[in-house]
Amino acid sequence: MSDATGYRAALAAITLLVAAVATSWAVLTPAFRAPDEPQHVNSVLRLAHGGGWPAPGTALMSPALDVARGQAALDSDIPGRHWNRDDVVQYTDVEPVPDDRRQVVTADNALPAPGAGGGRPDAVDQMTQHPPLYYAAAAIWLQATGTTDARWDHVLLSLRLFDVLLFVPLPLLAAATVRALGGGRPAALVAAAGVLFVPMAAHILTAVTNDALVTLSGAVVAWLAARVLGGDPRRRTAAGLGLAVGVGLLTKVMAAFAVPMVVAAYVLAARPALAEPRRTWWPRATRVLVAGLVAFAVGGWWWLRNLLVFGAVQPVGIPERWEPVPNAGLGHFVTAVLPAFTRSFFGDFGWLELRVPPAVYWSGATIVAVLCAAALLRPDSRRGAAVLLLLPVALWCSVVANAWQHYAATGWITAVQGRYLFAGLTALAAVTALGIRPRAVSVPWIVAGGGLVAAASLVFAFRGMYWGRLEGAADAAGRLAAWSPLSPGQLVVVGTLTCLAGAAAVGACVRFAVASSTSRAVPMTAAPASTAATTDGTGASV
Repeated sequence: MSDATGYRAALAAITLLVAAVATSWAVLTPAFRAPDEPQHVNSVLRLAHGGGWPAPGTALMSPALDVARGQAALDSDIPGRHWNRDDVVQYTDVEPVPDDRRQVVTADNALPAPGAGGGRPDAVDQMTQHPPLYYAAAAIWLQATGTTDARWDHVLLSLRLFDVLLFVPLPLLAAATVRALGGGRPAALVAAAGVLFVPMAAHILTAVTNDALVTLSGAVVAWLAARVLGGDPRRRTAAGLGLAVGVGLLTKVMAAFAVPMVVAAYVLAARPALAEPRRTWWPRATRVLVAGLVAFAVGGWWWLRNLLVFGAVQPVGIPERWEPVPNAGLGHFVTAVLPAFTRSFFGDFGWLELRVPPAVYWSGATIVAVLCAAALLRPDSRRGAAVLLLLPVALWCSVVANAWQHYAATGWITAVQGRYLFAGLTALAAVTALGIRPRAVSVPWIVAGGGLVAAASLVFAFRGMYWGRLEGAADAAGRLAAWSPLSPGQLVVVGTLTCLAGAAAVGACVRFAVASSTSRAVPMTAAPASTAATTDGTGASV
């Protein structure tokens, strides 16, 4: 097996593992037990049944979703919740609704009646504060799969599998980003496996959420920006960047924070393609202009429309739910926001209620910070790392600034969630891989580590979501099967295939490591002084 063949096989196997882990999360997470998932589903159903896109703050939950939320026991506390409330029913005490009694979504109940809701905040679907692209695409998916009119749990699973499809390209794009920056094949494989080390990403992005599409958009932007940095001057690449940013903008405002990365990529693009920067300012500017015009034509116009129609770039989608109180000062803000932000990036499962221990998320944050610093300090990766990190840094700053503004005005800290950084997840995976700069022999160990993190997270979530006190694993498994739209046999198949995918990924990486070592050893033995030597541990020609 050649080095290149082994690389492609390993990358395919890692992608298959990511797909299997994502599917496991889609099956494992209790119904609607992810941030705003009922509202996301409601907005998809509205478009699927011809209900349009109402003005922000005026969209209402449908009768079908009201019933579904009740049948899913969304108001209960799962066993592993960070704080179980005495006055709230426990999820383990709720008897799952039999399959034949679960609400079926139809044209008669998929849309709210005029004037319904009675002013209740939980009756408002705030998702119309966002653009409709994700919801329109998901509605088309429902129609294509024949699940527009189905039991609510079948509708939910169908939409989650749609998000799995949006999630699967991330490892491929992370690997391509590293390669575009000149990283070796081992680093590319480590970047591909990077999403496995952020289990919250698989949990959130395989629930029903518009974050799934904006994350994919951000991954494509990172890859194309890396190509520009590597010396790709083509106008079609600039148009592709504009298209990717535009798709993100027609999904969520988070995509706007990719603009600094795009501009910096052209400013710092490699000279072989664009020569001396002082002599090529106009070609660089025109490419940025092309990207900007395409982005505006695809999705940027939506935000200008909001400003003209509603007087705000992003109108408020739901009324203020709490009375303003005096804020507790900057110290309280910092000590509340930093842990919440970090924890909800790595592991705050369910509706931010099943928390991993502090040692886990602080360790994860420290490792990411150290590896990013390593990539920034190395001369051969400094430029690429600095540009790619502009996206997650801009997202982090925007979330904190928005939270501070709301805190200063109302005394409440809101909208501090790590999922808002996932648009920069691929950029982070690529930079951390460049920071590691792994040898081929270490790739199987790193991929195996990612698989173990994913497995441990799934087990942690299974225990925290289904396993009650004084119960055994069989009781928890029975509860999962009773709530799930899948049969027990189908659930076993999903779990088995995920384990097999993990073994296959590690095995493929072992074969890649062997092939890489062999390809390096041959020229060293046959012609020690040959110019066909390879970069240590990368398999890339120098």
